[in-house]
This record gives sequence, C-alpha cells and structure tokens, in this order.
Amino acid sequence: MRELYPPRHPYNEGELKVSDLHTIHFEESGNPEGKPIVLLHGGPGGGCPPFYRQYFDPEKWRLVMFDQRGCGQSKPHAELQENTTWDLVNDIEKLREYLNIHQWVVFGGSWGSTLSLAYSQTHPDRCKGLILRGIFMLRQKEIRWFYQEGASYIFPDAWEEYVKPIPINERDDLLTAYYQRLTSPDAQIRLEAARAWSIWEGSTSRLFPDLDLKQRFGIDAFAEAFARIECHYFINKGFIDPEDKLLLNIDRIRKIPAVIVQGRYDVVCPMMSAWELHRAWPEAEFIVVADAGHSMSEPGIRTCLMEATDKFADW
Repeated sequence: MRELYPPRHPYNEGELKVSDLHTIHFEESGNPEGKPIVLLHGGPGGGCPPFYRQYFDPEKWRLVMFDQRGCGQSKPHAELQENTTWDLVNDIEKLREYLNIHQWVVFGGSWGSTLSLAYSQTHPDRCKGLILRGIFMLRQKEIRWFYQEGASYIFPDAWEEYVKPIPINERDDLLTAYYQRLTSPDAQIRLEAARAWSIWEGSTSRLFPDLDLKQRFGIDAFAEAFARIECHYFINKGFIDPEDKLLLNIDRIRKIPAVIVQGRYDVVCPMMSAWELHRAWPEAEFIVVADAGHSMSEPGIRTCLMEATDKFADW
C-alpha cells in the first residue's frame, strides 16, 4: 500500500472573483514547472483540506486546488444563489485562463467526478486526462439510494440519527424536508439539520467507520456549507437535464486518457454508477478496489489514485 507524499505548503494562493457575488479561493502547490492538474473536490460543498496535496508527486505536478462556490475559504459562505453545476464549470475555465494554463489533467472524486465529467464534456480540448473516483452522476436513483431508502438498510444506526430532525409525517420525502430546514431563517434549525445531514455522510464514507471523519463532518462551519449546498443541488436535480446527460455525452471525451477508481463497497456512491460509466466508456481504465468504501483515504483507493497520478505525470 502506498503512503502519501509528505505534507507541503502551497507556493501560490489567491482569490478570483468569478461573479458579482462569488469569489473563489485557489492555491498552487508542487512544481511551478510541472504538469498542470486541477483537483475538483466533493460535496458539492466539501472544500479542499490540505492533505489532498499529498496524493501528487511534488516534483512532477503543478497542482491547482480551489474551493468551489460557497465553501471552504471561498466567499460568501454557504451561499446558494448563483451556485449551479454550470457556474462551477465556468469557474474552472476562468481559473485555468487566469493561471495561464493551456491544458491540464482533471482529478475528481464523488461530486468531483460529476463536475469532472461536466467540465471535460464542455471543454474537452482543455483536458489532457481524467482521474475519477467514487463515481456519482447526480441521477435521481443515486440521490434516492443515499438520502431516502437504500443505504439506510446497511447503516440503520447512523440512519436513525440522520432522520432525527425530521418529523415522522415528513419522512416520505426527506430531501424536501431537509431543504426546508437548511434554508430556514432560523439559524439553530439550519445548523441542527446541517449537522445531521453531514454526519450521515461522514458515518458511511468508509468500509470501516472512522470516528475522526464523522467528527470532522460535524464541525458547524463545514456542515452548514456542505449540507446546504448539497441539498440545494440535489433538490434541483444537479441542474443537469436530461439526468443521463453525462452518460449520453461520453463521445465528447472518449479519446481522453482516463482512469476510474471505485470502491466495491461504496455506500455513498454505489458501484452501479461506476459500472454504467465503464460500460458506456470502455476505453477508460476501470479499477475496482475490493476492500474499500467511498473515501479517497482508504488504503486501497489511496494506492490506486497515487499510482494513477504517477502514471499520468510520466505521460
């Protein structure tokens, strides 16, 4: 199993105003003369923790990370206005142009895989390669599985905590019930719902549940952005129409070198979605990690991702 590269600091940080309302925070680390790669984080609303830098050889990569609208160090915090999939696709292009990068490799997991597909299908000429993990394509069956019925059968103990803020008579549509609370004018109602929503994902992301991860997901500032933005996207069907658009448009990226890494026991983004992507796009290398769930920090997934970044760096 691979160990992460040593921790390091960015050599460049800044803010880019992408609309009248939103400013995104970005950073660059590694080698300023290295091959450019952009990391698209999960959620939506998850932000970029510093340990993400450690998946990339600092001698070979010029790593670009940024916090998507409304989360991490981007401003305004937890903002839902002007926050759609296509706003984020435009932000990625604005950042590429701002940093004077002609082409880059795109690395994304979970929601980051969704955004990677949307971006690469919109701007295929800007993508030298794709490294995708924990495939999520924001379809109703995927959202229903995790937030209404399905994952609940595997984690009934964590599910019990997830549904606590919602009265029994509203539990037939948990997405709507949560959206009402996450957009409530009452800060306490918003926070209670945000923590329950966020902790549910933190409780189910690894094959062997991790208390530290669960606690991190429950931190107030993280939970509010994470839950509000996720629910906003999901209630709006990801702003993707038709919902199979990312599968239907595979021909646009078919010739781009790609690796798909998927945990066999991923409960957050079940393997069926990765399998359907693989069937539509057999040209992409498809790796199933037999002893892993959803988290990129699980040993098998970490190893496969680092092997993929090393391989792409040498192309």
